[in-house]
Amino acid sequence: MSVDVKYRTQSTATGGRDGHSKNADSALDVKMVTPKALGGPGGDGVNPEQLFATGYAACFLGAMKFAAGQMKLAVPTDTTVTADVGIGPRDDQKGFGLDVELRISLPGIEAETADKIIAAAHVVCPYSHATQGNISVKLTRI
Repeated sequence: MSVDVKYRTQSTATGGRDGHSKNADSALDVKMVTPKALGGPGGDGVNPEQLFATGYAACFLGAMKFAAGQMKLAVPTDTTVTADVGIGPRDDQKGFGLDVELRISLPGIEAETADKIIAAAHVVCPYSHATQGNISVKLTRI
């Protein structure tokens, strides 16, 4: 499958989980810190799972807006998506895997319509597409 790329960005990491990451235009420039739960020092800084959760939540909300628009609907301005991202050893003991739950609030939208928007967004969202078949992604309407 090919992609007609409309936008591309770059980010460079040094030092891994206890280093520094910065994207090419310096709009994102962060100190990386391994969480205590993964054997790191914790403290000030971010980790890859936080960045993934932030990106997935924002992207999924954008996908919901697109999907709703295709249905001639609008997503309320107070709609939220909370991405809960976990990391741990895979069952095969050959590395680590991610577990994701997206908690979605579409206030003022009836449940059946909200479920249709969420399902369509899960097809449209590039994060959902990239993770399909690779990690568990649970969609929860709240």
